[in-house]
Amino acid sequence: MDAFTAGLLQRIKTTESDLTRAREEGDDFLADVEQGELDDLRRLAAEHGVEIGATSV
Repeated sequence: MDAFTAGLLQRIKTTESDLTRAREEGDDFLADVEQGELDDLRRLAAEHGVEIGATSV
C-alpha cells in the first residue's frame, strides 16, 4: 500500500470516528461538517480506485 492510500484510509477512519462522536454528543453542526469531509474523502478514494472496505457510519 502506498503512502497516499494509507493516508487516505487513515483520514477516512479518523473522520468516521469524529462523526460518530459528534452525533453521540448531539453536535449537529460538527456532524454536518464531518459528514461533508467524509463525503469528500470517499469521493477522492473512488476517483483514485482506493477500496475503502466496510467502513461506514
